[in-house]
Amino acid sequence: MHFNIDELKKKIIYRSSYRGSKEMDDLLSSFVQSILNELNDDDLINLSNLLNIDDENLYKYNQNLKTNIIISKNYVSRLFKKYKYKKK
Repeated sequence: MHFNIDELKKKIIYRSSYRGSKEMDDLLSSFVQSILNELNDDDLINLSNLLNIDDENLYKYNQNLKTNIIISKNYVSRLFKKYKYKKK
């Protein structure tokens, strides 16, 4: 697969910051900033896919609650499930 990594990172940053609710903007943008530069190409694709999931299911997944969908288990989703947002 051929794609521009810098372009994908920009899309990921944008998608994580403009979700529709301030709480999810904060949670996801903080999470993305904490891991973005340490991910390989496959992980970046998994992160992009994770960000395509609706806010309700992402929040439930992060809080270890039952989701309405099946979320793929991979390195990025495991990191997100463990991630705890701390206000700065």
